[in-house]
Amino acid sequence: MFQAKAFAPFEDLATQLGPHSSESDDGSHDIAHVLRVFKNAMRIQALEGGDARILAAAVLLHDCVAVEKNSPMRSQASALAAEKASAVLAELGWDRDDIAAVAHAIVAHSFSAKVPPETLEAKILQDADRLDAIGMVGAGRCFYIGGRMSSALYDPFDPAGSNRELDDKRYVIDHFQTKLFKLADGFQTKAGRALAATRDQRLRDFLAAFMDEI
Repeated sequence: MFQAKAFAPFEDLATQLGPHSSESDDGSHDIAHVLRVFKNAMRIQALEGGDARILAAAVLLHDCVAVEKNSPMRSQASALAAEKASAVLAELGWDRDDIAAVAHAIVAHSFSAKVPPETLEAKILQDADRLDAIGMVGAGRCFYIGGRMSSALYDPFDPAGSNRELDDKRYVIDHFQTKLFKLADGFQTKAGRALAATRDQRLRDFLAAFMDEI
């Protein structure tokens, strides 16, 4: 059951936008993900500033359109979400400039969209979302998505990819090198970078332990 109080001090906004937050059965982009991103975003905003209301709305609606990871439409997911979010906020009577600010943050949060974040709120949302892709939660989400895509855990004869081309569609563990280890270098805010450094090390420690066990 959705609980708006978890999004304090934006309970009223969460009540309005919660029904639109996630339309997917993807457990890596469900309401638990939205709540984690919200907590990350509010933690960064407390240190960096920015319009918390704009940011909260962008967080609540950033995954409001579901596109599977293996879909050819994946790079357009954030643009589709921004379009839907704009319509939702317009129906609620939001100001045009505020809607545009939310929409930009949503478009720019996506790794695959490759849209540079131009506002502080957009930078914070991108950082908050990417924090959920690294660390222990990131490792869990990576394996979850791999199972969803019917990928193998690793190549049993060359798990580190020393003598083959990395293929994160075929092997889950390859995704650590092809993407996850690259994320910490791209954080936008000082607070986000500090949090990312800690989580990136956790992710690297996890992979080292995994490799030791296999």
